[in-house]
Amino acid sequence: MLLLYCRPFPSPCPPLRRLLRCRCTCSSASSPIVPYHQSFARRMALAGIHPHHRIAVGVSGGPDSMALCVLTAAWKKAAKGGSGGFVEGLLGVVVDHGLRLESADEAQLVRDRVHGMGVICEIARCEWPNGRPKLGHLQEAAREMRYQKLLDICIKQQIGVLLIAHHSDDQAELFVLRLSRNSRVLGLAGTAFVSQLFAPNLKYDGHNFCRYGILLVRPMLDFSKDDMYKICQGSNHLWVEDPTNNSMQYARNRIRASLRCLSTEGTFQSELQKLIYACRLTRACVDNACSMAVKQSITITEYGYAVIDLEKLDAQNVDDLSLSQYLACVLQFVSQRHRPIRGRSAQLFMDYIRNTPCKGALTVAGCYLCAFPKSKGTKVLVCSSVDSMESFSVEMSYKCSYEEQPSPVPEIDQIAREARVHSNEFLQCSSIPFVNYSSSTDVLNRAKDHNIIGDFVLEKLLYLQTEEHQKFCATKHKNEEQYLEKTNFPDVKVLFLWPGETCHFMSKFLITWNALEVVPNGICSQDSKNLLCQHCAVNQDGSLAVRHMFDTDWLFLAEVSKIRSMEENQNVSKVSNNKLEDDVLLKHSRYLQLSAMKALEVLKSIPASARRTLPVLTNSQGDVLSIPSIGFQCCPSLSIKALFHPRVPLGGGYTSYL
Repeated sequence: MLLLYCRPFPSPCPPLRRLLRCRCTCSSASSPIVPYHQSFARRMALAGIHPHHRIAVGVSGGPDSMALCVLTAAWKKAAKGGSGGFVEGLLGVVVDHGLRLESADEAQLVRDRVHGMGVICEIARCEWPNGRPKLGHLQEAAREMRYQKLLDICIKQQIGVLLIAHHSDDQAELFVLRLSRNSRVLGLAGTAFVSQLFAPNLKYDGHNFCRYGILLVRPMLDFSKDDMYKICQGSNHLWVEDPTNNSMQYARNRIRASLRCLSTEGTFQSELQKLIYACRLTRACVDNACSMAVKQSITITEYGYAVIDLEKLDAQNVDDLSLSQYLACVLQFVSQRHRPIRGRSAQLFMDYIRNTPCKGALTVAGCYLCAFPKSKGTKVLVCSSVDSMESFSVEMSYKCSYEEQPSPVPEIDQIAREARVHSNEFLQCSSIPFVNYSSSTDVLNRAKDHNIIGDFVLEKLLYLQTEEHQKFCATKHKNEEQYLEKTNFPDVKVLFLWPGETCHFMSKFLITWNALEVVPNGICSQDSKNLLCQHCAVNQDGSLAVRHMFDTDWLFLAEVSKIRSMEENQNVSKVSNNKLEDDVLLKHSRYLQLSAMKALEVLKSIPASARRTLPVLTNSQGDVLSIPSIGFQCCPSLSIKALFHPRVPLGGGYTSYL
């Protein structure tokens, strides 16, 4: 961020730190920022967040984040009656992207200013091991890195709530941007008021590998950019400006400039905000209906697949918006690839689900769907597709670190429950405008018919949509050509696991391998140095490869379960000269056979298409040594366990648009 240092305009109100000497920051009726304090407190209460909660604030140094710091610090101090020193339970975080030489000095300046508010602040520095991101992806890459750093700090500090300073002008820019991409009403709703953000990897809490997440809260969405300046001015705090916001090579900057010009035209700004609010109300209603349908009609199994009960879902009587959101929720959970389901894919899925009883099969968005066995088409099986597993099984798998982290923050669930109560109460008494109007054109026309926007606003929005869409298409075509010319597709990699290691396979199965020091009943002969059975063909370096299940694997189990009968095994031992070795081989053979037989019994309960998602461990020659989800192991010295533990839960965590 390029920074231009600014001082606030002179203000007649006293500095905020003087107001904080009083029990409540709102006690001075003459302060022009009192209404902002009151509105902020209401928004935090609606989110289920209270002053005793540990909170982090993302700070860039601009007027938005500085205003957020001002209000958050005052809100927390007011609850405690005001005190000197740093505000308890509040942490400011400045992310230094490290993309310019002067960024470190700028981050230090912002940190010092936040300290001056009485807020502890630290700097998170970004590293780019693969080099600086290309210009076309710079903003996106910086955003992803920024949120990752903020999430990491929250986890280490056991903070469950992260506040971000997005405001109503940001929502307006995003509305026009998505309008130019022909987003439907759910996309036009903009960013959520509250959303749950999960760490990309499971983390170790000293006992188990856990899913870590935080609540990302945007309490300033009711405030405008001008409000941000007024809060900083009224509290006598400095801010900085980012001159790159004026660069017209970025779409959001172009849209911002256009909206700034239109904001002086009558009621344009207020009507646009009414339209955005109507979209958000629709999104909240759809999400609520989707959440209820998921609880009633979906069963998740320990083997990683989902079953949809079509009779409980009753898709014929569910509107298109709610059904498409429901189906996206299912697909994103099963695939663990949280990307929107759009256009033809969404329509194919809806048509398939509504055609009851279910017939045939469908592959969409990395998932395979078919009628659940013996359900007569009243239930649908959803599992990862073979193509998806072939393409992404290694990309979506990783080794887990045993670096101990503080336990996940338990209060997040309580915050979400309280916020959900407020949201449900509000929805019960609200009129939902766009449930049956999903496309951007339908939404605009419907808004005009219901006097949410007037002719002037409709005309200008359509103009902005067309203008930005043309620029987007031209840029997209150019980027696609560069991609085809320069992209080299890497060779397929293999994930190897060593004893004592844990991996998260396909972001769904937590696999742990430990070599046993003592194997009961002398079933196998161990190498005392490597603690591995001499008869198990583990790789020379002691590793095993992890892949998904093939059709040939259950044929292998069937063959193993039918190898020599017990009598034949006993006959072999009689003709051998080494009695001790024969006894070990016999016991090992019996163990292998029984393990395969038990695994086959479990496998029979799993639909054939869903079996392919199960993790399999092999050696470098491709020999199957373990299928832990169904209990198969070639030898008891291989203590390998698999637990279905998806990175992101069904529904993607808590989200609120109100």
